[in-house]
Amino acid sequence: MAEIRLQNLAHSYSSQPREAADYAIREMDHVWEQGGAYALLGPSGCGKSTLLNIISGLLSPSEGQVLFDAREVNRLSPEQRNIAQVFQFPVVYDTMTVFDNLAFPLRNQGVPETKVTSRVHEIAEVLDLHPVLKKKARNLTADEKQKVSMGRGLVRDDVTAILFDEPLTVIDPHLKWKLRRKLKQIHEQFNITMIYVTHDQLEASTFADKIAVMHGGQIVQFGTPRELFERPQHTFVGFFVGSPGMNLIEVTPEPGGVGFGGQHHPLAGPLLARLPELAGRRLQLGIRPEFVQVSDEPGAGGMPADVVLVEDLGTYKIVTLRLQAQLLKARLPEDQSVPKGRAWVGFPEQWLMLYADDRLVEAQP
Repeated sequence: MAEIRLQNLAHSYSSQPREAADYAIREMDHVWEQGGAYALLGPSGCGKSTLLNIISGLLSPSEGQVLFDAREVNRLSPEQRNIAQVFQFPVVYDTMTVFDNLAFPLRNQGVPETKVTSRVHEIAEVLDLHPVLKKKARNLTADEKQKVSMGRGLVRDDVTAILFDEPLTVIDPHLKWKLRRKLKQIHEQFNITMIYVTHDQLEASTFADKIAVMHGGQIVQFGTPRELFERPQHTFVGFFVGSPGMNLIEVTPEPGGVGFGGQHHPLAGPLLARLPELAGRRLQLGIRPEFVQVSDEPGAGGMPADVVLVEDLGTYKIVTLRLQAQLLKARLPEDQSVPKGRAWVGFPEQWLMLYADDRLVEAQP
């Protein structure tokens, strides 16, 4: 196990980077604590795989340091870092049996055969591979091959961390939940530092204790699934995490609050006090669809809106509303009736966020 620290880390594929857009990874400092289960979440092209390859040693960073337990490893190979990496497509030796695939890393280190056999059977038990141990790898299903790939990383007891680069992409959807659960069990059993790269928020939240959300080569928020959902620190986190994503409304400062399209919305005192210092910055209100209040009668603070679309998804409904010129989403319980034509919407103060240039504005105590 290892604490992995990224210090002033940046990477560009350009030989002479001049501006932020030239960097696949913008300068960052970050710590993955020893024995943690982490996810690196973001869309394609945000820098997830580049960052993972820098940690593993497959790629040397342009700037900064990678530290394992306070020791710089920039010039060390993946083997020297004792890193195991599981890729999107299973890496197995087709002509070998499953047993020999699992045994290969140990035999390569000169481990005695008795210990090899014991360790292989231990890992096969964890991954439910005992029934196929004697099979040639070429005859395995995709999910079985991926489990063998994982097993090759787990079989060594000197591994400092296991890195997963979208390992379930090629797995049938109905098998993904089984493998996600299996990975969680493995982490709890072996307590190895694990970093799991994915673009799927469900995979990230079911595997990881903490999630690093990447956007534009930066980690824009690092927190628990609940923290990312309830208090997004960046508009991208609000948009990317949750289904549907956060409603974002561009607003302008007004006496007592903010406005959009002729609609005034008051702000609570602590946020209102910060408006003067935000002059000239792009301001947005953010609220998750789950927290939008929808009623068929006007109430205190209710704003009139038109019901545009109702999507009944069985256990809940997604309602699209037009508030002034803004389209909003509200997620309602299955048993809540939806107003026809006209509705009144409210934004509870507890769940309303204010963003300036995409960053959350924190109310000062």
